[in-house]
Amino acid sequence: MKEYTRQIFTGERALFCARDISLFECTFEDGESPLKEGNNISAEACAFRWKYPLWYCNNVQVKNSTLFDTARAGIWYTHGITMTNCIIEAPKTFRRSTGITLTDVSIPNAQETLWGCEDVEMTRVNARGDYLAMNGKRFRLKDCTILSNYCFDGAEDIEIENCKLLAKDAFWNSKNVTVKNSYISGEYLGWNAQNLTLENCTIESLQGLCYIKGLKLVNCRLVNTNLAFEYSDVEAEIDGSVDSVKNPSSGYIVADGYGEIIMEPDKVDITKTRIEVRGAGEEKTA
Repeated sequence: MKEYTRQIFTGERALFCARDISLFECTFEDGESPLKEGNNISAEACAFRWKYPLWYCNNVQVKNSTLFDTARAGIWYTHGITMTNCIIEAPKTFRRSTGITLTDVSIPNAQETLWGCEDVEMTRVNARGDYLAMNGKRFRLKDCTILSNYCFDGAEDIEIENCKLLAKDAFWNSKNVTVKNSYISGEYLGWNAQNLTLENCTIESLQGLCYIKGLKLVNCRLVNTNLAFEYSDVEAEIDGSVDSVKNPSSGYIVADGYGEIIMEPDKVDITKTRIEVRGAGEEKTA
């Protein structure tokens, strides 16, 4: 393996098509696509300061490094990349890439990040930026903090555990999403999703959890959540009360109480949904 230590690279495609290289404390200054088409690359304590540093690469390891704001659209069409203890300041990082592992990574400007990516593992990642992970497939998140309106739009096969999501319109148009032991706050949560499961979560959402096919809530708390479940096929066991429920299309809801239940026979078949107060032994009606 060829080693580069404390070198500064400039110019377009500075290490184009590099194979089996190790970079330590190197800096990539002005010059697009310095490592394009690279294979078997290890980079530690490096600084990437220009656009498109890792396009069309395979088998990349990056540690203790930074993609600065000017390293925009930094990692596209790359397969098999692990990043540990890194800062990604640049927007639009990761596009149509696969086999991504991010551990202890900060992405403070995650606009349009992780679009169309597949097979992604994220552990202790902090990301802020709208439209995170749009159309992504097979994502696994654990101990992450995500501040991203419209995140996971159109995403499929997503597992999230012990995370915090501050996210308006999260999980729109998604399929097969499971969230466990997490906190989610944001308006219009989950609209038009299919097979959305929330377990042991705290949820705050104005008019959330609507228009969903296959919605399941297990031991969840709905805080400051109103007009929930409109036109959703729902199975919900709620710890505590619900501010308001509006026109679920089918299923059942069990909670300790309801501020308001709105069931409009001209909008839905009210016989298809059972709404109960826990321990009351009988249905609560509108």
